Amino acid sequence: MKINGSLKVLFLLNSIFVFASSLLGPLYAVYVNKIDSKIISVSFSWAVFMFSSTLFTYFVGKFGDRVKEQEYLLAGGFLVRCLAWLGYIFVSDITGLILVQFVLGLGESLGTPAWNAIFAKHLDNSKEVMEYSNWNIINNLMVAAATVAGGVVVTYLGFNILFVIMSVLALVSLIGVLITPRKIL
Repeated sequence: MKINGSLKVLFLLNSIFVFASSLLGPLYAVYVNKIDSKIISVSFSWAVFMFSSTLFTYFVGKFGDRVKEQEYLLAGGFLVRCLAWLGYIFVSDITGLILVQFVLGLGESLGTPAWNAIFAKHLDNSKEVMEYSNWNIINNLMVAAATVAGGVVVTYLGFNILFVIMSVLALVSLIGVLITPRKIL
């Protein structure tokens, strides 16, 4: 699995972030159940996240290409999601959860299109399928490992510690983007 230098850095930074975001994974339903025992609350709060992400992605799509250094959109996405995950610690009712999910959608809309654009910029001609496959392998391994790790953390330390860990890892990715020379990313 030979990967060019720019993609190695991008894969590393996003792998840390994917690991962070996947720590919550299927535990999200358990977390919501602690706030509100209605199953519809899980569905509705996730729908708010998806709606928010879609709404803000529309605007990012219209204006994102005007941003000279799209790495800043990626960094902004990491930062907003980091703050939203910390926000989970303070959620005490469904209204607070809806607000956090809405903010999380903003972070998603900044980070994901920017990451995809940066990734596409660094693809090697005639190796696109291999490089997308490499990322999918790395991504899937991060999600699998994080799902198990998240369960261990919540079982022994609780959700608040999980959210702090997620936020710290997001900050690591954020700092990585900011300190990486632009010629690499």
